[in-house]
Amino acid sequence: MKESEIQDNTELERMMLEKLAQDGVRSKIQDFALSYRELMAYYRCAMMEVSTKFQVLNEELSLQYDRNPIESIKTRLKSPESTLEKLQRKKFPISMASIEENINDIAGVRVICAFPSDIYMLAEAFLRQDDIVLLERKDYIKTPKPNGYRSLHLVVKTPIFLHNTKRMMKVEVQFRTISMDWWASLEHKIRYKKDVLISEEIDNELYLCAEISAGLDRRMEEIQQKVELCAAMEEQAEQMNDE
Repeated sequence: MKESEIQDNTELERMMLEKLAQDGVRSKIQDFALSYRELMAYYRCAMMEVSTKFQVLNEELSLQYDRNPIESIKTRLKSPESTLEKLQRKKFPISMASIEENINDIAGVRVICAFPSDIYMLAEAFLRQDDIVLLERKDYIKTPKPNGYRSLHLVVKTPIFLHNTKRMMKVEVQFRTISMDWWASLEHKIRYKKDVLISEEIDNELYLCAEISAGLDRRMEEIQQKVELCAAMEEQAEQMNDE
């Protein structure tokens, strides 16, 4: 065999090996992407399950209290970029099993309530349901974060029912009042501006706003309690007059 033919065969062999390697990597990426999409679909189902539970509670309690304790329900699925960043930052393996085991906030449900007492009432009613398993509870209302952030966080497992099986999926549930939510949303927008260093003065201003917000929550709840007391007294007086 001529030297030129040997070189041609060697080059062809090298190109074939490179192509096989590329195909192998591409196949692994495609398999990973498919598994990831499937897992995210399960998390979306879990968010729907939890959201429905709160919609039912809101409907029931609106009859009992003559008002809706829930102002709104928001859902959020963690982005692939945030998921990967968290796995790498915490030095967890990059796999579907690792995501399920190590990350609690892939699926998030935020319940916005009228008053702080509504938060605890709803959380207790939610946790009493026999298919909800509490994994973690962090009360940032009774013990706010140093920056003033307030919210009640629950990490739970809830079942989703597929066509041929049942899976338990993690969901993080955040409870906030309206004022807690707008403060957290605006604080995030202000604090995480790109290439802007937040000064101590701005930190203090944001904390002061959180304290003012908490004070407004307390005052509005006190007003609501006075109104409810007046309504109860009037109803009692009407019953006595009827007798």
